[in-house]
Amino acid sequence: MTLLDISIVNVAVPSIDTALGAGPSDLQWVLSGYALTFGLVLVPAGRFGDARGRRAVFLFGVALFTATSAVAGLARSPEWLIAARLLQGAAAGVVNPQVTGLIQELFRGPERARPFGLLGATIGVSTAVGPLLGGVLIHLGGAEHGWRWVFFVNVPVGILAMVFAWRLVPSRPNGSSGGRSLDPVGVLLLGVGVVALLLPLVQGERWRSPARWWLLPAGLAVLVAFGLWERRYARRRPPLFCLDLFRTRSYLLGSVIALLYFGGFTALFFVFTLYLQTGLGYSPLVAGAAITPFALGSAVSSAISGRIVNRTGRLLVVVGLAGAILGLLAVVLVSRLVPEGPAPLTLAGPLLLAGLGSGLVIAPNQTLTLAEVPVPVAGSGAGMLQTGQRIGSAAGIAGVGSVFFSTVGGTGDWSAGLRHALLVAAGIIGLALLAALLDVAGRRRGRR
Repeated sequence: MTLLDISIVNVAVPSIDTALGAGPSDLQWVLSGYALTFGLVLVPAGRFGDARGRRAVFLFGVALFTATSAVAGLARSPEWLIAARLLQGAAAGVVNPQVTGLIQELFRGPERARPFGLLGATIGVSTAVGPLLGGVLIHLGGAEHGWRWVFFVNVPVGILAMVFAWRLVPSRPNGSSGGRSLDPVGVLLLGVGVVALLLPLVQGERWRSPARWWLLPAGLAVLVAFGLWERRYARRRPPLFCLDLFRTRSYLLGSVIALLYFGGFTALFFVFTLYLQTGLGYSPLVAGAAITPFALGSAVSSAISGRIVNRTGRLLVVVGLAGAILGLLAVVLVSRLVPEGPAPLTLAGPLLLAGLGSGLVIAPNQTLTLAEVPVPVAGSGAGMLQTGQRIGSAAGIAGVGSVFFSTVGGTGDWSAGLRHALLVAAGIIGLALLAALLDVAGRRRGRR
């Protein structure tokens, strides 16, 4: 639910505009406000789960997400919907670190690969299938009220999730030996830094002033202050985030790979749905269905990767990144061969290849990145990893989207816009491939 709601709302924007009379700035906050509060809460929520018990925090997060989804579906004004989306994003940020933290707590060593494989399949499928599910719900609910069902669909799913979590997820000590402090100063510094980095990225289409880019160096400065504070705080009590994790090669390079991959991976759906709906005039249902091959490929390869990642290591991530790049380049080639706009069916093969590659990246990389993270800090470690993913997604959509819009605006050629945008996305993923190759080469040198 939490990852689906990143992409599912995109196809509902025209209906929300008509029903609530929302302006462009309102619609931008409906979309980006969710991502902003999602990224803001991840690390503090992970630390809170480490300190207070992950099942209870998970249940609270799911309950809040379910309630705010219902409130969003009942919205009567743009301001109402924006407030609900901000709270919904915060609830999503509470839930996600508990999932990876529970996997770290309940499984050991090689056992973690299979649940991380299932989690990776969930991430890949939910991100890719969002536009399709949104198109189906709007089609069934009608132009006037269909957008409400995009939010209401979370309510029965959330209730079932709470029932199953209460019955099936064990409630037991997580083995944390370090105090109960939640480091409020660290929470404040990290929150200000993350907001300063994300705000100019998620508001790029509405906040045109060049002054917004000053927030990026300001945010980096605050994050440096956060790091210095955490070093000092760790001398006395358990910090919000254990910076020593970045001394672990697998965690450092895995976090870099995740940040870069999500920068290219998430941008694909953003420009592709715009291209099909606005550029070629397809309905939200058809545009969403066109992404289905990617979702299927990602689901299949994620399930397989969970069983073999312990034998192959980071080399499996290298293969997946190469497959994702080849799939994007194949989409570019098909678009060039059919300049007036390829039919969605002709893109099924390239998108399937990209999805198969993606499934070999997300779950194995997460497994390898968190493999050496101690259980007492599993929640905050997973939260920082996911914060990097959210920052990468926002930066990728901003960068790739600007290339797409500038090409279309300058030439009026939607196919050229898609090609240029996907080449940039493939380049970003290429940087992730370079980081993975460095890890593989370093491990081979270490063995020798």
